[in-house]
Parts: sequence; C-alpha cells; structure tokens
Amino acid sequence: MRMIRRLSRAATAGLVAAAALTAAAHSAEAADTLGSAAAGQGRYFGTAVAASHLGEADYAATLDREFSSVTPENEMKWDATEPSRGTFTFTSADRIVDHAQSQGMDVRGHTLVWHSQLPSWVGSLGASDLRTAMNNHINGLMGHYKGEIHSWDVVNEAFQDGGSGARRSSPFQDKLGDGFIEEAFRTARAADPAAKLCYNDYNTDGVNAKSNAVYTMVKDFKSRGVPIDCVGFQSHFNPNSPVPSDYRQNLQRFADLGVDVQITELDIEGSGSAQAANYTKVVEACLAVDRCTGLTVWGITDKYSWRSSGTPLLFDGNYTEKPAYDAVLAALGGSGDPGDPGDPGDPGDGTVSCTATYTRTADWNSGYNGQVTITAGGEPISSWTATVTLPAQQTVSSLWNGTPTRSGNVLTVRPSWNGTLAAGASTSFGFTVTKNGSDAAPTVGGCTAS
Repeated sequence: MRMIRRLSRAATAGLVAAAALTAAAHSAEAADTLGSAAAGQGRYFGTAVAASHLGEADYAATLDREFSSVTPENEMKWDATEPSRGTFTFTSADRIVDHAQSQGMDVRGHTLVWHSQLPSWVGSLGASDLRTAMNNHINGLMGHYKGEIHSWDVVNEAFQDGGSGARRSSPFQDKLGDGFIEEAFRTARAADPAAKLCYNDYNTDGVNAKSNAVYTMVKDFKSRGVPIDCVGFQSHFNPNSPVPSDYRQNLQRFADLGVDVQITELDIEGSGSAQAANYTKVVEACLAVDRCTGLTVWGITDKYSWRSSGTPLLFDGNYTEKPAYDAVLAALGGSGDPGDPGDPGDPGDGTVSCTATYTRTADWNSGYNGQVTITAGGEPISSWTATVTLPAQQTVSSLWNGTPTRSGNVLTVRPSWNGTLAAGASTSFGFTVTKNGSDAAPTVGGCTAS
C-alpha cells in the first residue's frame, strides 16, 4: 500500500509544485485559514492528530480546512508501532498519514527514540541488544514511511530539566552512553536521506542551562558532520511558564548554527486577549527567524488537549475559533476577518454572517449583568454561535435567552429559542457574573452563523 502511494506521490509531484506556486502567488487572496496564511509566509502550520478522532465530523473538517501539516500524537511512538520486539504495527499511524495525504498535507514523524512510552521489553535489554533494537526500530519505522515524512523527531527529550544541563537517565543513556543520540541520527539519515532530522525538547524556549546544553550538542554535531537538520521547540506555555522574553533570540542562535528551527508542540494555557497576545508573540518570533520553517499546535480542540483544564488551543470544545485563532491568523498576514472586503459573510455576497457586541447592563459590588447582542448580516440566519471569555476569577451564576456550554472560563453560547433572524435583525442573551474580586470585562469572540 505504501509503495503504491509513493509512486502516486511521485507522479503528482509536478502538479503539487505548480499548485504551491499558484498558492504563493495568490496568498493575499487565499490566506483565510491558518495553513494558507502560513504558506504565504513560506511556512507550514500544523497540528497534532489522534487517529481515534478522525471519525468525528467537526474534528476532521477543522483539520482539513485549517492545517497544512500533521503530527501523529501517539501513533508513531515505540509502544504503538513495535509493542513486541521485531513485530511492527502501523494501522493507526497509517490512518493519519493516509488522511493527511488525501488532503495534501505534510506529515511530521514523532518520535523515534524517547525514554517514555516504551514497551517493557526495551528496558530489559542489555547494551548490545538495546543498540541493535534501537537501530532496527529506526530502520523499521522510517523504512515503512520512507519518502512520506517531511521531518522526524529522531531523539526526543534527552536532557534533564533544571540547571545542570545533564543528560536524562533512560535505557539509552544509561546503557549506551552519550553516543546514542549521534548513532540514532546517523542511522536515521541512512534510513531516509530525504527526511529532515530533528532533535526535539521542552523548556528550551529561552536561553537557559537546558537549551545551552542542546545548543552545545547541536554545534558539536554540525562541526563533525553528524546529520542533524533541525531543532524542535515544544513551546508549552502557561502563566507560570510564559513565553520567554528572549524566545526569538534563542531560536535565532540555533538557526545561526545552520539548522532549521520548528515550533513543534505549541499550546498556551489561558483565554481571551492574554492568550491571544502570547500566541502572537510565538508566531511573530517564528516569522522573524528565516530558518523557522513552521509551527505545530499540539491539538485541534480544547476538549481533546492533554491540558484541557487550561483551554490552551485555538479552537474551543465546540470547534469555535477563539480570540487566539484570530490573533494567529492576523500575525500570519491572513485575511480571515469577515469584515474584510470580499470575504464570505460580507453583506450582499449571498453567505450568512452575524456580529456580537457586549454591554454591561447592571453593576454592583460583587457582580454584574452582561448582555451580548447578536445581529444578522446581509442575509437571514437560522442559527448563531458566540463565545464569551471571562476573566479567570469570575464565574457565571445564570444565563438566559441562550444555551451555554463551558470549557474552562470560556462560554460558547447558542440560541435557546432565538436562532432565526432576518437580515439586519438582532436578538440578545444575558448573564449574571460573580466578580470574585475582578471587575474586568469579559471578551466576546466572533459570531458565526448558519
């Protein structure tokens, strides 16, 4: 099956190249999604994908519309692909790769050698057997997907956190020593010479002891001809671990070593304008570094994120675009604002649209009432959706004239009885908020209509 696909991809390579040139030439017209906007900047915009969710219509539709690259979330890890020594299984990973290729997306391979998610048999091997098993695993996995993966995370998270810059204890480090990383990269180059080979890690986003240790390794590899092409920065951020002030400078110093840099697992806990501003910082940093080739967010929707309590992604649990989505699209130079001339939803263009505006209708020491007014655009609508992001301290005690669902401090509100509106007509929903010490106004996201 994979050989047939490789031949098919080779046969259509000219068409793909022509399409890419056309897309670049018309990026100002077409950049209304994350993938198309990033392509206009010469970069990819990807997401982590779970095979088990591909059957969900909204999940697949959002993936197909917005992203140009996918990373299997768990399906290419060692426990998923070689649960028994020498016996490989690729069913779930193939499902992701097949879906991505059917949509013209690239695929990142994640990951070949990692201390976690190892089947138990790996840890029981002696040094000689472990070396053989590591190389066989690299060859087996990369051989299966040869020519189909644009970048591989060859070695993942091999350095300790903290101030020492030391290597992490693992079966590979403990039994094979420092040389296992170099050996893995050399084996990977031979297995698929066309793939980009990356080292990937977390808490290396700013200049610190851990990133310095990775930097020293990459510099050494480049000086000795060890085949490393890129460094991945996972970039998992939250209020206690914010985007570093030297984030761009750190990316640049790695790029100056002669490797590409990629944002590989981006997510940022938070909501509203603060989350949006942090996403903007990351995107702008990547765009400022010529060798930053792309960004991958670690998931599509908050409801499936590994950090679901922190609502860290660009789409909420109902696949509604969050303010962070709008900020990322704008930072990439996209034209997704429905008020832009020529965009879907402009009055008179035959598509439905709506706007949402917020007012505070009552106020007292411990709380307030808010109201969101929904106004149809130039065409009638049969339903609408709006998001309300509350400051972290505040809670909603009641809501009327709408049907809410909650993801963290984000409310997604749909009609209760008032979904149908004539062109230009309005309706509203209201809510009561307990301040809990914060008098800040909520943020109302964009309105979507059908």
